[in-house]
Amino acid sequence: MKPIRVLIIDDSPIVQLSLRRILSKEPDIEVMGVASDPFEAKDLMTEDKPDVITLDIEMLRMDGITFLKRLMSYSPIPVVMISSYTRKNSIRTIEALEAGAVDFVTKPSYGTEIEFTSLRNEIVTKIRGASEAQVKPIILQRKALVKTRETPDTIANKLIAIGASIGGPMAVQKLLCGISFQPPGIVIAQHMAAGYTQAFAQRLNDILPFDVREACDMDRVDQGEVLIIPGGRHMRVVRNEESYMIRLDKTSLTQDPSIDVGRSINVLFHSVAKSAGPNAVGIILTGMGKDGVDGLAAMKGAGAYTIAQDEASCVVFGMPRVAIERGIVDAVASPEDIPAILLTDVK
Repeated sequence: MKPIRVLIIDDSPIVQLSLRRILSKEPDIEVMGVASDPFEAKDLMTEDKPDVITLDIEMLRMDGITFLKRLMSYSPIPVVMISSYTRKNSIRTIEALEAGAVDFVTKPSYGTEIEFTSLRNEIVTKIRGASEAQVKPIILQRKALVKTRETPDTIANKLIAIGASIGGPMAVQKLLCGISFQPPGIVIAQHMAAGYTQAFAQRLNDILPFDVREACDMDRVDQGEVLIIPGGRHMRVVRNEESYMIRLDKTSLTQDPSIDVGRSINVLFHSVAKSAGPNAVGIILTGMGKDGVDGLAAMKGAGAYTIAQDEASCVVFGMPRVAIERGIVDAVASPEDIPAILLTDVK
């Protein structure tokens, strides 16, 4: 099997060295080159095309977002953004995912080689995941200006639960932008690091005609509202006499590293199966692995309607594929076509 050929684009010599050393230790990964900016990268790519690019956001001669948009327009290649965390950079990282980046890794605080080594598993896993991604030229979504229609009685009392991983931010955006009716409450588990889900929610809130925000403990899930699980947390939905309520785990990944956030979709789906039963709709979108599949099976067993993203539109056809193969899916569709299913087929 050919190794995954990676091009590193970063203007920090320490980051370049750290990434090269981490990736070079993996038998299935080969660092084909290192560039300090997109101009150097372009020269390298004229000779040989990488399988995956790691890309910094802030560089002097051309920033990573500008390069990413040009790359996705002319020669799409899977890209993993690697950038330090700041409020500004969290917003720009979401912009990068929207522009076609497959995933991202947050640089350690001081960017030392020792700190980077602690991120080895995350970096390697995301490079491998990106190598499986199907990337296409990006058509950016315009602001959704269509006024929502009255919610059909068939779904007014339902709860929609969505789970996504690699490639999820754009899939979620496309799905929600296609909803032209007032939806029931929507809860979303998107694999994403702490600090970035708030920026993701804000971006969706800016372009959608209904409210989107990061969930808080004891929030009520109201009709026409989208709540996103905070990064690094597990979230459950419970039912009281009047409404669905959000319960967040008291500890987070930063407080307890033993928490497996990689199963956050399963945790959400299992709770929705218990609290909403046949009044729920479960949607599993693009992503590597099988998080959410057991939870979707529980939802299906409780009478929920279940939907999986189709292979053609997935960045990584992992989680949906496993769900389809297990026979727990009622419908298979692209994110753009799922709203029509919600409107016409969910009883």
